[in-house]
Amino acid sequence: MPSRSLKDWALLLALVAMWGSAFMFNKLGVATVPPATLVAGRLLIGALILLAVVHALGVRLPPLGRNWLAYIVLALVGNCIPFYVIVWGQKTVDSALAGILMAAMPLVTLVLAHLFVHGERMTRNRAAGFALGFFGIVALMGPAALAGIGGSALEVVSQLAVLSGALCYAANSVLTRLMIKGNVLIASAAMLLVATVVMLPVALIIDRPWTLAPSFSSTAAIVWLGIGPTAIATLCYFKLIGSAGPTFMSLVNYLSPPVAVFLGVTLMGEHPGVEAYTGLVLILAGIALSQLRRRLPAAP
Repeated sequence: MPSRSLKDWALLLALVAMWGSAFMFNKLGVATVPPATLVAGRLLIGALILLAVVHALGVRLPPLGRNWLAYIVLALVGNCIPFYVIVWGQKTVDSALAGILMAAMPLVTLVLAHLFVHGERMTRNRAAGFALGFFGIVALMGPAALAGIGGSALEVVSQLAVLSGALCYAANSVLTRLMIKGNVLIASAAMLLVATVVMLPVALIIDRPWTLAPSFSSTAAIVWLGIGPTAIATLCYFKLIGSAGPTFMSLVNYLSPPVAVFLGVTLMGEHPGVEAYTGLVLILAGIALSQLRRRLPAAP
């Protein structure tokens, strides 16, 4: 496994700060804005920012053709689908619990990277970490799913929606490594442009946003989601995938859940149950175990 540069770690921590806090801002936004409109607004702001940067730097998006197939796939798998299902789930799921559920991403990434990315082989520690993390997800969702303890059917479905968003992000991290070889800025702007073109009509048809009366906190949350966790984070994401690989990038979900829990408890007044903390400990322990490297015997 190659060593990571200081720049790689800086990009990782920037993503942790932006994505770890995104669950809190999602919760604030969805309080008075429906999920489709929230996602469309977030994507529109992010796309406009990146397109402005592209224009200012004198760079141009590629002409329509085969290159755009990759942007379409990544826009759907990495933006449209996960953004929507996570925000929809957060109508019921607390921001802290949503952050914990997203910790499943690096565990799934381990398996996908092993299958599709050269040099990202599954080791004994990674396999054990995946198993431990899986038990963490069972501990987190099992009681509600199997016995109805602490959660209705809607709450379980909402948790599964957030979890499916994590699966999309895991697939997207591997697809990005395989499909994006050129300019990171162009790929970021093109992907957000496609995602915006997809989500805007959906929001207009489903939500009729001109009839809404969003609160100031919801509006401010959506604006920040577009600037930070979408525009800036997309650039950091592509840069980190290209330089350090999908498995290292997925560590953002090793650090983001504690950030989400801290913000949810301290700023949102949430109170995750014992099963949430148990699941968090098991999931993070699994991710930590998956990152341990066996020491090679010293040369004689």
